Amino acid sequence: MTDANSPWWTPERHADRRPVLLARNRIQAALRGWLAGEGFTEVDPVALQISPGNEAHLHGFATTAIGNDGAPRPMYLHTSPEFAMKKLLAAGETRIAAFAHVWRNRERGALHSPEFTMLEWYRAGEAYTVLMDDCTAMLRLAAQTAGVTLLRYRDRTCDPFLAPERLSVAEAFLRYAGIDLLATVAADGSPDADALRAALVATGLRATTDDTWSDMLSRVLVAKVEPHLGQGRITILDRYPIAEAALARPTADDPREAERFELYACGVELANGFGELTNPAEQRRRFGLEMDEKQRVYGHRYPLDEDFLAALAHMPPASGIAMGFDRLVMLATAAPRIDDVIWVPVAQG
Repeated sequence: MTDANSPWWTPERHADRRPVLLARNRIQAALRGWLAGEGFTEVDPVALQISPGNEAHLHGFATTAIGNDGAPRPMYLHTSPEFAMKKLLAAGETRIAAFAHVWRNRERGALHSPEFTMLEWYRAGEAYTVLMDDCTAMLRLAAQTAGVTLLRYRDRTCDPFLAPERLSVAEAFLRYAGIDLLATVAADGSPDADALRAALVATGLRATTDDTWSDMLSRVLVAKVEPHLGQGRITILDRYPIAEAALARPTADDPREAERFELYACGVELANGFGELTNPAEQRRRFGLEMDEKQRVYGHRYPLDEDFLAALAHMPPASGIAMGFDRLVMLATAAPRIDDVIWVPVAQG
């Protein structure tokens, strides 16, 4: 039996890993074929950016570009190809997709790699609910290509051929935690930390005076909600509170909620989709709030990509989504760790 602690590049370990890696290639080819059949143009956005992204709890890899004049300029490896792809929408593209390598610091574990592959795609002029159908089709295609009928992660299974369950974040909080989440959000979408703190204490969850509303929402999601998602069938967790959707537009019927959903299978979050915000002033305001929170928690902030904000004014209404491609391969092949499905895993440093 091969020693699981030996380096991935030893011939014996590689022989064990190779069937899963070849399945990865087949799944990627199948998804590329599906996207082409849907009229998508595959694009290849560069990874080196002015900003890695402006969400408080996403952490980029920083580097320095040296100009021809010898002057240094701070740059970052992107945490998502989102800014670049939205600029392409502003330029006139209407259906685009990318298999992009992305980098996120402070992330390593069974489901996290500092460098991983993100499948991101956009539909101009189409509702974000269409992306839900896209995801269902892709999960089914991945399973068929891998020759399985169930997706698996450890002891959990999910049948992608069943109709997905769709519920709002507010519905999930009420069902699984007994918390009326929207009662802790003002009519303009502003969160009320004191109200949510009282709700957590009433349900027996820890909450301190230092916790922000977002801190507590994440705690409930992890402890009470996520364990129930994607069990047996796909779950679409829809309509996030607007305070948790910095890049999404509000829903038409309730300004407290946003056109944002996350896709779960086997308890694993696979994708994050949006009805895209295209108001540059509102986007700047939200990014400012996110960077204020990053400064408060981590002691630093990322610059804004002014070129991106300028492009938003020319971007058509659109919906977009990012899927963790490596995680999808994990579930289709029942691999227990993300490094098992990456051809050359990031070195442990």
